[in-house]
Amino acid sequence: MMDAARPGPVRRAKVPAAAALCAALSLLAAACTPGDPAGEPSAPLGLPPIPIPADNPITPAKVALGKRLFFDRRLSFNGTMSCAMCHVPEQGFTSNELATALGVEGRSLRRNAPTIYNVAYHPTLFHDGRETALEHQIWGPLLAANEMANPSMGFVIERVRSLEDYAQQFEAAFPGRGLTGDTLGQAIAAYERTLVSGASRFDRWRYRGERDALSGEEQAGFALFSGKAGCAACHTIGERHALFSDFRYHNTGIGWRQSFGRPASVIVELIPGVRAEVDRRALDTFSEPPANDVGRFEITLDPADRWAYKTPSLRNVAVTGPYMHDGSIGTLEDVVDFYDRGGIDNESKSPLVKPIGLSVEEKRALAAFLRSLTGDDIEGHQRDARSVPVGQ
Repeated sequence: MMDAARPGPVRRAKVPAAAALCAALSLLAAACTPGDPAGEPSAPLGLPPIPIPADNPITPAKVALGKRLFFDRRLSFNGTMSCAMCHVPEQGFTSNELATALGVEGRSLRRNAPTIYNVAYHPTLFHDGRETALEHQIWGPLLAANEMANPSMGFVIERVRSLEDYAQQFEAAFPGRGLTGDTLGQAIAAYERTLVSGASRFDRWRYRGERDALSGEEQAGFALFSGKAGCAACHTIGERHALFSDFRYHNTGIGWRQSFGRPASVIVELIPGVRAEVDRRALDTFSEPPANDVGRFEITLDPADRWAYKTPSLRNVAVTGPYMHDGSIGTLEDVVDFYDRGGIDNESKSPLVKPIGLSVEEKRALAAFLRSLTGDDIEGHQRDARSVPVGQ
């Protein structure tokens, strides 16, 4: 879906369309202000109002349709890949299993699959910000030869049109319009905009005044985050809400290293929790050579944007690893160590990334604070996502 990864297939019993629609209604109702006659979605604690385009208001019918499309493998050229195979609900709507994503037939992608929690708030999409609207974003992975590999928009539309079970649902969601390239994108975008996640323990502590919502160590971590460590310079926090991102582009050195300073060995996770150090030369004998990646520069052609990537939100960061645009850092502790060292020096590195000098106790407190940013609605989103069949 957005620079994506592929877990094994999940088999589930088919759920009637009526049940899926009921689940969508429940999700939408939970996000609405009680008594609001218009049914406009409201954000959970800690998040600002959800941006909803005037030409694509959220409706239960659109959400149910978009969710079904999101999980349907038939949208890929050979019927094997769906959006949800890279953005796995049980893995924070990303993939915890691979550093960088795999596309159709196991084809390698350059980048990590970012979480789509709270993607409704992103003014630009993908790690390099090359798209500006959720309604359009889906066509990137649908048409990419190494992702879902469809040859054209028309091919996708005709494929979906040939599936008789979709005709009624498109007409219900878009009366008089039915299936078009626009409505397919609008349906998936409507579903993705329901994936808002807030009301974390941090939100209860900061925005509701619950003093005991964070431990003393976590509060010390927040003081470091917003003070000595300088994290809040990019992962911004407001007085009434926090998106934990400036949505700007920064060079930390990770991208530069991939281009010029690849390490001699690689840490490979053999099974969950078991890792081994492998000589890169051994991997190079059978793996595909890494594609060149200069980040935001590929979009702007501005030399100042070389190896710069969009600041990710830190909401739900504890459940959305691995980290960085290439998934090269596996744990929050390693992320803290990376920034404490000042990233990786190169001529275009952001001046905001510099050595900090944290103690062991301070590093532990900072990681503890980051774990307090997990929303209270993760399990609900997972259950709702699995209310539809996975693929066909």
